[in-house]
Amino acid sequence: MQDTRNVYNATATDPEIIRQQLECLAADSPIHAIKTGALGNAAVVDVLVDFLADHPEVPLITDPVIKAAGGGDLADEVLIDRMKGRLFPRAEIITPNGIELALLGGDNDEARSALNLLATGCQSVLATGGHGEGEEIINTLYAPDHEPLHFYIERIGGEYHGTGCTLAASIAAGRASGLSVRAAIAQAQNYVLRAIRHALKVGEGQPVPDRGIPWEN
Repeated sequence: MQDTRNVYNATATDPEIIRQQLECLAADSPIHAIKTGALGNAAVVDVLVDFLADHPEVPLITDPVIKAAGGGDLADEVLIDRMKGRLFPRAEIITPNGIELALLGGDNDEARSALNLLATGCQSVLATGGHGEGEEIINTLYAPDHEPLHFYIERIGGEYHGTGCTLAASIAAGRASGLSVRAAIAQAQNYVLRAIRHALKVGEGQPVPDRGIPWEN
């Protein structure tokens, strides 16, 4: 149960239903990328990881949703541990915001927290800077095989509902279309910037990025 202000209640989908749906989709059409958000419980993680074991070529982009923008909890400790232990090592990129990164990596310093996650087997961490300050948002990609890579984008003032999941979904769309990781991130953050510029005031809480805008200007 959610509105533009907060999440008030949530019930996890039956993991068996998710397993059946994944198998149904895979049998019907090719899967070029998967993006995850709020997962519900640890059993859902197990179902997803088991499915991905049979589809090792599919890029997984994980938005590690722990709390709603309004502060509501969306993951318990069991789910967080399962994500860190099984899901993150399989994900091509995880996309935590500053609050999520500090909680998951155990350090308020962005770089140290990202390195802590990489040390547990995480393939790469895109630390998103939307919750920071300054004229530009700096999204930083951490990976074991290269120095941190910074992506800069104009900061639009205010708080918006759903920017993190929009970014992760857009990266997944880019990877599904064949873009490299770096190109997918660059395209995604430009798309999110334009979606924020055209944000919709649909309720009493935060405006919602307009995801109906075209990919290109």
